Amino acid sequence: MKRLKRNSWILLLATGILFITSTGFTQDSKEGKKERKEERKAQLLANFNALDTVLNEKGFVLEADFLINYYGLRYHVPSSLNFVKVDATKAILQTGSDVRFGTNGVGGVTAEGTIGSWKLEKNPKNLSYSLHFSVTTQIGSYDVFMTISADNHALATITGLTPGRLTYDGHLVALYNTRTFKGQNTI
Repeated sequence: MKRLKRNSWILLLATGILFITSTGFTQDSKEGKKERKEERKAQLLANFNALDTVLNEKGFVLEADFLINYYGLRYHVPSSLNFVKVDATKAILQTGSDVRFGTNGVGGVTAEGTIGSWKLEKNPKNLSYSLHFSVTTQIGSYDVFMTISADNHALATITGLTPGRLTYDGHLVALYNTRTFKGQNTI
């Protein structure tokens, strides 16, 4: 009986110490979460302002990690070969593959041309941008609609004169930070 009381006393004491320790960690983690959330918000705001400069100077590349076709099928692709590049008054739309040869030499199509209309909208509430521009190339005219978030995630949907569309899903980088490889222009 004495032994039973002693064991229950030890169990009660151990539970109390565990409870005190866990509440101490809980308070620290709540404060830490709040601080991390505020840091993340400040970082996104700073990145949103930096994106404003890059987009207005027209010097960026959307490096696609995925291509999404008209039917919604999503394909993982190399970002160095699949991109939408904007450089002042010119744009390049390219698809490519590591394992095939295409008309552009990198397993896909490369359309390079001049930018026509340009409409950039800023959404400070959602920390995002919407961009719509047109590109006239040797193989056709295309409309590009992009959405860019403050964490550099970007989607670009490309449509032409024929039915169908292709969506590039990836990240936006400044022109001087890109690691893309341009193939030959498709004629």
